[in-house]
Amino acid sequence: MARQGTRGGTAAAAAEAPGVELVRDADRPDSWMLVVDGTPQSHVDLADPTHLDFEYVRRLGHVADLAAPGGEPVDALHLGAGALTLARYIAATRPGSRQRAVDIDARLVELVRGSLPWDRRADIRVGIGDAREWLERRRDACADLLVCDVFAGARTPAAMTSVEFHTAAARVLRPGGVFAANIGDGQRLRHARAQVATAAQVFSAVALVAEPGVLRGRRFGNLVLVAADRPFPVDDLARRAHRDPDMARLLHGEELERFAAGAAPVFDATAEDSPVPPEGTFVR
Repeated sequence: MARQGTRGGTAAAAAEAPGVELVRDADRPDSWMLVVDGTPQSHVDLADPTHLDFEYVRRLGHVADLAAPGGEPVDALHLGAGALTLARYIAATRPGSRQRAVDIDARLVELVRGSLPWDRRADIRVGIGDAREWLERRRDACADLLVCDVFAGARTPAAMTSVEFHTAAARVLRPGGVFAANIGDGQRLRHARAQVATAAQVFSAVALVAEPGVLRGRRFGNLVLVAADRPFPVDDLARRAHRDPDMARLLHGEELERFAAGAAPVFDATAEDSPVPPEGTFVR
């Protein structure tokens, strides 16, 4: 899910399934946007998989860049497949990586597989199913990187927001492995604050990256939560976020503690879907 302005030029629908369509990006050859139920979900450049158009995906890319020494292959799990934008990026920047993804929407996966094929030399496999259930079936310590980008429409399902979910995420990560999640929130940022408090119940190192306007609650947008069982190179991540075309800030340590002050961790018994974005937040 991303905040995205209307693309320049004339965009034409290339392929469709009920509620799912691929729209050509008139500004970049061989580039497409995946739109689900009217909400832009992914952007992919078939000619250059290292091009990340959505700002929150670039931030997830920064996390992937720092998850292991440059160029080394990683084992990555992706909850929410979309158009496999980040998986393609990792395959291009970390050759030899083994990646597994899951999405509940079979029609979406088949549309992407047929219309936006990825390099078959890349070890990327996509399963169909519920992301939480799929995660809980993974074996212990099987991944270096776990990315959660699961949305039903424009909301994160409650099952992906709890302490129990974060515990399952920590279990599949190897020592030093990194968890990253895309969060949508705005105004008082109650959901984002609660997600920071929830992650801190499980992981010893937590950080949050977003545009300053989103962090101040001035508008609804995407925030990237990063968590690990040991210190993460937050200074490097902060520099990358600051230099991004859509400049972002990173909160960690005492600053993040102040941000989440008073927020209670979320558990399965009381978890709720993330907030509904204001009308018109996500357009294409």
